[in-house]
Amino acid sequence: MDMEKIYLTMKRTGAGNIVLGILSICVGLTSGIMLIVTGANLLKKKKHISF
Repeated sequence: MDMEKIYLTMKRTGAGNIVLGILSICVGLTSGIMLIVTGANLLKKKKHISF
């Protein structure tokens, strides 16, 4: 009986870790793409900036 509880706990923990890993990858890719796009826009418009 105890082994079943341990197995179910390990199964839930593993599934949760996989979900968190996928979410981390998605957030990382999205933020990286946004940083590249905004950086490119800044470089494109730098000749219009005067201090």
